[in-house]
Amino acid sequence: MIRIVNSRDIDLDRLHNFTQQDDSELTELVAAIIKDVKEKGDQALREYSQRFDGFSPDSFLVSSQEIEQAIAETDPDLIRVLEAAAANIEAFHASQVQRGFLIERRDGVITGQKITPIAKAGLYIPGGTAAYPSSVLMNAIPAKIAGCEQIIITTPPSGGKINPAILAAAKIAGVDRIFKIGGAQAIAAMAYGTESIPQVDKITGPGNRYVAEAKKQVYGQASIDMIAGPSEILIIADGVSDPSHLAADLLSQAEHDTDASAILVTDDPALAEAVAEEIERQIVRLARFEIARRSIDDHGLIILTSDIEEAIEVANRAAPEHLEICTDSPFDYLQQIRNAGSIFLGRNCPEAVGDYFAGPNHTLPTGGTARFSSPLSVNDFIKVTQFSYYSEAALADEAEAIAVFARAEGLDAHAESVLIRTGKNRC
Repeated sequence: MIRIVNSRDIDLDRLHNFTQQDDSELTELVAAIIKDVKEKGDQALREYSQRFDGFSPDSFLVSSQEIEQAIAETDPDLIRVLEAAAANIEAFHASQVQRGFLIERRDGVITGQKITPIAKAGLYIPGGTAAYPSSVLMNAIPAKIAGCEQIIITTPPSGGKINPAILAAAKIAGVDRIFKIGGAQAIAAMAYGTESIPQVDKITGPGNRYVAEAKKQVYGQASIDMIAGPSEILIIADGVSDPSHLAADLLSQAEHDTDASAILVTDDPALAEAVAEEIERQIVRLARFEIARRSIDDHGLIILTSDIEEAIEVANRAAPEHLEICTDSPFDYLQQIRNAGSIFLGRNCPEAVGDYFAGPNHTLPTGGTARFSSPLSVNDFIKVTQFSYYSEAALADEAEAIAVFARAEGLDAHAESVLIRTGKNRC
């Protein structure tokens, strides 16, 4: 059963900060896979695909016929929902588009910034029994809006086939190519390229611990979005909240993973007890009961505070992935929230609306990293480049100042590179 504790009796800074245990065996295994793929290309991919998926294809590329067949096999109602969700996601992320700028600071001096899309984006999408078309939309649409020239997906097959909903979502989102390969080997293939899978500039998307470790190891060869940990929810609720709603929202995260954390923070002891009881009533009906049971028992928590203001401070210290504010006037508290991946406001906005439909991205910082990082966005698929221009006269006016600064740092050649253009150099 979920624990009920007082805020002063727990370490609030570690509520969601799961410590990653060093796993030398995992690190070495993933390093060996990456090395094989880097050196042997498609041959290595086929060997690993056969070993892990029981599938060794002539081609990893999903054909256009397979995509069309998948769409035909997908429930038309789901297609309509995917299209509606894609429209919401596109509308939200279109507002994130940055524009370059140019500043004429004085006569003859121009500075500015230009925005360039990342050329090639590689999206990893879990497959098999854990198929998430929502992750396709959340990763591909921002990349498309950013203007990436090429967007590819790697996803593991089940019995040699990709889940039709994933292919349908990829078609809707405008993905260019899809490859039947998963695991650490897929990350290596996108980072280094093989005969059939192109090298990409950035890799995004969720995955298991092998995928996460591979993303960590290839960083520098390619950029990555983040290293995601277990899913999290923290709910701030007042005493008039409905216990059945809160219990359902907590369980929506608990069913993700045995390491997922579900936390309620409230100033009402009676509500705390009612929610604990409601969790026990609802949890036995879940298809993923055993996963949710372990999550609630090991990582579930109800925290009692003196008031809602203290509950907000608890949330800021925890920096949760998902934060719900279940009060009548949630916007009154919005500006007080400093650390959260995504915020769900009011009594009628469960976190699930963000997972699928509202429009904001569901790829969010976990493990307390919302203290310093942000959700996946269009900005993850662009590069910012600065530029400067000086006329001859403008450089002459500022040359001495630049030289003084350079020499203060002991860098005479820097100073000379400016002064030589003005005839005041020492060489």
